Amino acid sequence: MRIAVTGSIATDHLMTFPGRFADQLVADQLHTVSLSFLVDDLDVRRGGVAPNICFGMGLLGLHPILVGAAGADFAEYRAWLERHGVDTDSVRISEVLHTARFVCTTDTDHNQIASFYTGAMSEARQIELQPVADRVGGLDLVLIGADDPEAMIRHTEECRSRGIPFAADPSQQLARMDGDDIRVLVEGATYLFTNEYEKALIESKTGWSADEILAKVGTRVTTLGARGVRIERAGEPVVEVGCAQEEAKVDPTGVGDAFRAGFLAGLTWELSLERAAQLGCMLATLVIETLGTQEYELRRGHFMERFTKAYGDEAAAEVKAHLS
Repeated sequence: MRIAVTGSIATDHLMTFPGRFADQLVADQLHTVSLSFLVDDLDVRRGGVAPNICFGMGLLGLHPILVGAAGADFAEYRAWLERHGVDTDSVRISEVLHTARFVCTTDTDHNQIASFYTGAMSEARQIELQPVADRVGGLDLVLIGADDPEAMIRHTEECRSRGIPFAADPSQQLARMDGDDIRVLVEGATYLFTNEYEKALIESKTGWSADEILAKVGTRVTTLGARGVRIERAGEPVVEVGCAQEEAKVDPTGVGDAFRAGFLAGLTWELSLERAAQLGCMLATLVIETLGTQEYELRRGHFMERFTKAYGDEAAAEVKAHLS
């Protein structure tokens, strides 16, 4: 499969607060919040949902096509991604804006408060997908991740008009988009990715029920945090997959992106939805054990040992054939 991944390209500034956000919030003063958290650590990491997903796919041996906008400061990041199997030739480089910035503080309960500066990401709306498809010989799937909202709508409408299967993954942008725009992003998607909160937010903003949304998409994939993932298709039994046991909980940033990388790899290898979800959950476990979204390693022997422990010999045999 030739898979293009659209979405934000960013640098992550990750900080750790040695306390609980909840202890600093006064219930009857939430309308006038003014807080400054003294943090212990600052890590500057490569990030953005699209490169995070592409990086994971590259570790699994795929060659995803990254589609997005970055600044002139993208050169080192580009080289990193290309060393890990990512096709970056369809990244638009802005002449005037820096690459986007994600600034996130995580407390001891792994709750997060974050801000995002769009920067060059605002130019993603100028990217057309057809030249990308022409360059690589066609596209089998386009994942439309959180990006400039106009870019997300443009990519979705182009996929729909050209008959290119697409996966809707609006995530963080649901907060700023209205129901009409969300309906455009969701309807007709081959896959719809959300977490539980985003699932409820889509239903609330669109006015569609869970059943109505399921009738409008091919497959609905809902991540459930520590409880794993639920996969639904109209008229078929629900598939639920649990998480592999983590060795440590270091940082949750990028866990969802890693899940998507593994899931898409499973689809590429023509595994079942259950196997694809297991692969995604295992990759996500590696990320939560690591500080940063692209700092984890995939040592195949160790990976398969843990995968076997989590999901059994039969599942491991199906996955191992492709990893080898």
